[in-house]
Amino acid sequence: MSTAQALQRHLDGRWSGVRATVRALSERELFRPESGLPTVAHRARTLLQLRSLADAGLTQMGFDERYGGQGDLGASITAFDMLGMGDLSLLVKTGVQFGLFGGAVAHLGTERHHREYLSDIANGRLLGCFAMTEHGHGSDVAGLQTTATFDRATDEFVICTPTDDARKDYIGNAADDGRVAVVFAQLITGGIPHGVHAFLVPLRDEAGAVIPGVRIADSGLKAGLNGVDNGQLWFDGARIPRDNLLDRYGQVLANGSYRTPIEDDTKRFFTMLGTLIQGRISVAGASVSATKVALTLAGRYAQRRTQFTAPGHDQEIVVMDYLSHQRKLLPPLARTYALHFAQGELVEMLHEVLGARALASGDAVIGDDPRRRQLETRAAGIKAMATWHATNTIQVCREACGGAGYLASNRLADLKADTDVFTTFEGDNTVLLQLVAKELLTAYGKRIKGLGLAATVRFGARQTLHTALDRTPLRDMPARLAARSATAFDDRDWQLAMLAFREQRQVEALAWRMRRADGAAATGDPAGAVNAVQDQLLSTARAHVDHVLLQAFVAGIASCPDAAAAAALSQLCDLFALSTIEADRAWYLERGRLSAARSRQLAGAVNDLCGVLRPQLGELLDAFGIPPAMLDVPMLREQEG
Repeated sequence: MSTAQALQRHLDGRWSGVRATVRALSERELFRPESGLPTVAHRARTLLQLRSLADAGLTQMGFDERYGGQGDLGASITAFDMLGMGDLSLLVKTGVQFGLFGGAVAHLGTERHHREYLSDIANGRLLGCFAMTEHGHGSDVAGLQTTATFDRATDEFVICTPTDDARKDYIGNAADDGRVAVVFAQLITGGIPHGVHAFLVPLRDEAGAVIPGVRIADSGLKAGLNGVDNGQLWFDGARIPRDNLLDRYGQVLANGSYRTPIEDDTKRFFTMLGTLIQGRISVAGASVSATKVALTLAGRYAQRRTQFTAPGHDQEIVVMDYLSHQRKLLPPLARTYALHFAQGELVEMLHEVLGARALASGDAVIGDDPRRRQLETRAAGIKAMATWHATNTIQVCREACGGAGYLASNRLADLKADTDVFTTFEGDNTVLLQLVAKELLTAYGKRIKGLGLAATVRFGARQTLHTALDRTPLRDMPARLAARSATAFDDRDWQLAMLAFREQRQVEALAWRMRRADGAAATGDPAGAVNAVQDQLLSTARAHVDHVLLQAFVAGIASCPDAAAAAALSQLCDLFALSTIEADRAWYLERGRLSAARSRQLAGAVNDLCGVLRPQLGELLDAFGIPPAMLDVPMLREQEG
């Protein structure tokens, strides 16, 4: 077995059979990416692809076996990840239908909803929408304005869009195909609001005609993903039966009284949203898959493309042999591997915490299971970092291919356009990283509180010392703090310690700043106080996710059964760790963790690793197992010819 084959087997992981099935399906003509289709034709092709996925049994995997599913949430997410290597319009439409719409019914509904809807949803017979986002509120889900008012006389909810700002915007499946929407609205009974809940609201009848009380408009041409029929929704007094409330967390009785198993409004709201993180994790995985395709296209092109001759030589130099080109592609490749392993851990965690068995028992959705908090925090952080990584890396790959990368037929332009929106859907990345940082602060606060008064005093003294040291030139620091470490750069414990230190130091400094912000809040400007630390909220979350990625990479190496594959992964992990530290050299220099000389040596070590990994590039790319049809582009065919 070659190193590339051993690597692929290891990367394919627990659900390798699912990956193989999607790879085989991807070779069918229907699933080959086709650029430049008119919008109407692209939407029709995407719908046909979606129905073909259902016919192949790939859309039922994550649903309960009692309703025609396979009860394997991890397999479902893995299949979705693999779709990220093809036409991303299909990926997004599949995510809307089976992940968001179907997932909302599965996680927020109860048994009667499951019996009535899940089989038809899982098999693509009932197409639907996930109508959360409003034009005027974006990420502010708690502030949604759409209302669902209970009419006791008719035993119905009346769904209303009170202002144009409250229209549901960018809703996938809405413009053409959706027959039902899961609509998030403020539940009101007897004049009393009970917060945001989810409702099943019919949009079209079986003949496709829009139902009275509903208005639909096409969102129009987008920068990408034009195979997805995004639309806008307004509700002008649309009436639905009381049973159409997805009432796992809040029930309305016939007399209008409201009941809930979670009395605290805030806890109930976040519990409801927490069950929907499947979509967030799916987007992260799809971003990693699209990045793999871009790197493979650019990497293979760079291994064949030649440019300029060296003095005394007749043959032109392969562009991948230039250090500048290695610097463009190899550190992003290393980070992509790190994200792959972190994503794999995340999918395993999701499968165990929110899979069909956990959901059926109730353990997945009720109670303060620490695994759920960890899952939600990690999903938010990895989604943000994976989607930003995709945006940045695909742009680098486009530039690395010159004019060839700009041709639509070579896929990079479409990958760039289609993944761009990933940074803002399923949670705006900036908001998600703030959530990560706040959870880190909460956990840190609990640790400090548990240590008692003496530890709290020591914490304050340490922050005062750190602040002073941060402002002290390296030459004036105590020798023990300024001394350059002699540890080798490839020492894994040193790499982990560096990223752990950055995370810990960031959390501690943020806690100190937040403590001062609390004092400012007491004077009457709480919003301004929090706003003043947002820069550090984001940098703290980034530091945390970088540490998580390195830990996942290390675990991925440890579990690799093939020695040659593990050795290649180890070198790639070194590149990830060192390039990550290198990107924050200024921060480490300011805190005495690197000297100027050591910092320069670090840059040289990254260069050396690029040279070491350059001959292995083909194997590292082949290990992704991208279906050949997804890489069948003119710029690679021409070079082969």
